[in-house]
Amino acid sequence: MDIKIVEYNNMLSQVSKTICDQLAMLIRAEIPIAHGKIWHAHPVWFINENPIVGYSIQKKGIRLMFWSGAEFVDHHKTVLGKKFKDASVFFTDIREIDDSQINSWLRASQEIQWDYKNIVKRKGILERLS
Repeated sequence: MDIKIVEYNNMLSQVSKTICDQLAMLIRAEIPIAHGKIWHAHPVWFINENPIVGYSIQKKGIRLMFWSGAEFVDHHKTVLGKKFKDASVFFTDIREIDDSQINSWLRASQEIQWDYKNIVKRKGILERLS
């Protein structure tokens, strides 16, 4: 795992660190081709320079965000983006993490991707990659 992601997780409270360590482990295991780095101040994983999944600290808890998740994440448990194709789920306790559900979303995130890498070049227009 990228050393900057390890450092990010290590700076968190014990509860948040435990959640983020679990999320990072699931992401690395399910999407080994993804490259993780700190992007806009929080951990994000990319496939071919396109952001796929990341997490951040929010008031509501740890936010796990899928950039193209609006098409595959369970909408009863998540918050959909208002402008793009993203979806997020929040965790405040490690026991809320359903590994099999997250792994399912991680698999889908590889199959359903919108081109965020070129969104500026296309002036805010998203095109589906897969």
